[in-house]
Amino acid sequence: MGDLVIGARSGAGEPEGSGGRAARSAETAVPSASAEEAAAQSADEHGDSTGDASQQPPDNAEPAESTEKPERSERKPRSFWKELPILIGIALVLALVIKTFFVQAFSIPSESMQNTLQVGDRVLVDKLTPWFGAEPERGEVVVFHDPGGWLADEPTSQSSNSFVRGVQDVLSFVGLMPSENEKDLIKRVIAVGGDTVECEGEGPVKVNGIALDEPYVYAGNTPCGTKPFGPVKVPDGRIWVMGDHRADSLDSRFHMDQPGGGTVPVDDVIGRAFVVAWPINRWSTLPVPDTFDQKGLAAALPAAPAAAGAVGAVALLPLVRRRRNRTDHDERS
Repeated sequence: MGDLVIGARSGAGEPEGSGGRAARSAETAVPSASAEEAAAQSADEHGDSTGDASQQPPDNAEPAESTEKPERSERKPRSFWKELPILIGIALVLALVIKTFFVQAFSIPSESMQNTLQVGDRVLVDKLTPWFGAEPERGEVVVFHDPGGWLADEPTSQSSNSFVRGVQDVLSFVGLMPSENEKDLIKRVIAVGGDTVECEGEGPVKVNGIALDEPYVYAGNTPCGTKPFGPVKVPDGRIWVMGDHRADSLDSRFHMDQPGGGTVPVDDVIGRAFVVAWPINRWSTLPVPDTFDQKGLAAALPAAPAAAGAVGAVALLPLVRRRRNRTDHDERS
């Protein structure tokens, strides 16, 4: 009750004896502040001794997500076994393209071109130049399709093993191996369209009246072999072919009773054989012999252009004379 009385009388002078009470209140206030400072100091000391606890994450706290993007992992190269089928496919496609448009391999099955070519030789045939309109020339060794009836009795040489035969068919299809079932022939071009070719007695062979020196003919054979012929006029767009082994070659000489008179259409020519590629010890080129470079051998061909030139010169002669007379008249005047 005394507390209420004192409070009701606020503003009045405090009675004596109350000063001691106020003094005690002030004294009790000071130690309270000191306690706060001590607590703060104790907290600081505790923080220094244990480290900055507020800055350390709790044990069960999740790590903060990084804002940096992870680096891209380098692409691993494909294994060799995964790339192998792709490489094989590319190789087969390239081989097929090369065989179709550029070069094809052929196997020599007979002795008809000895000693230039032996049985089992592999030759490479240029198939590109015919695409640009090039035609066979005298002296070239060419491969051509059977024009009809030349190989009627010739059996094809294929393996009796079905698996081996299948592999041969696939490899020959892409041009990696000569075909065993195609009936193609290989001979030397002796005359071309417009030429006259003949061989009497034991020879020599003559083209447009020019005798050929043929060192490539098989030793012991005569140039005519066992079948003299001619003279034969080779039609335009066709060629006359003969084997180098004249005594063992069923060439143009033996098919003169068939359409074309033994000549071969240029359209049936696959291409020119330009190199013996296999076996390695037989490697050699197949150039045109020098005998086909003789002057006058193709004299019959440029006759028409020469005649046309002569006709043109005769037609221009009156004009030249008229111009010369006019010049003389001007000089006199």
